[in-house]
Amino acid sequence: MPTVDVVDLNNQKVSEVELADDVFGAPVNQSLLYEAVRQFQASNRAGTHKTKVRSEVAGSGKKLWKQKGTGRARIGSVRSPIWRHGGTVHGPQPRDYSYKLPKKMLLGALRSALSAKVRDGELKVVQAFDFSDSKTRNAMNVLVKLEAGRTVLVVDNADNRNLELGLRNLKGVTLLATREVNPYHLLGHKSVLISEAAARKFSEALAK
Repeated sequence: MPTVDVVDLNNQKVSEVELADDVFGAPVNQSLLYEAVRQFQASNRAGTHKTKVRSEVAGSGKKLWKQKGTGRARIGSVRSPIWRHGGTVHGPQPRDYSYKLPKKMLLGALRSALSAKVRDGELKVVQAFDFSDSKTRNAMNVLVKLEAGRTVLVVDNADNRNLELGLRNLKGVTLLATREVNPYHLLGHKSVLISEAAARKFSEALAK
């Protein structure tokens, strides 16, 4: 089992915690990570793109000239797709891009992402995020002491109002509960700060 130092908000070591080897020491599967990130991004697509077909564009439906005798090509409507400002044929229409991954694949990708962060030294376990107030300045000072870097993912189990208010205006900082963490979030942030309680919950919930 990988053993990780537990630090306080001043970045001083206070203890150690043993993490589940199946969760934080698993082989990193790049294919699973790719599929999980692709699925997450697809699920977040708005899918609101749309072009107008000939029945939706502006213009009269009157036949422009008679069918025969003019020497010109026959035409029925100015809204025809072959005319300028006409409708679009087979253009994009609103759709839902989301799809689901098998649960085993998603859990495997989450284990791979957590293991990659531990392997690269980008995951730090904090004893508890006991903020005395909700001031953004104090929250930023804590992140500086913890050497969090420019982009940081903070994971905590408890409903910590001071933590939520203190971090919400900081650029590059994301706060999530353990149940909301996706491999996309882990890979999209340079460092991960996770509470000791959240680390233990991951070890229990994701263990094979």
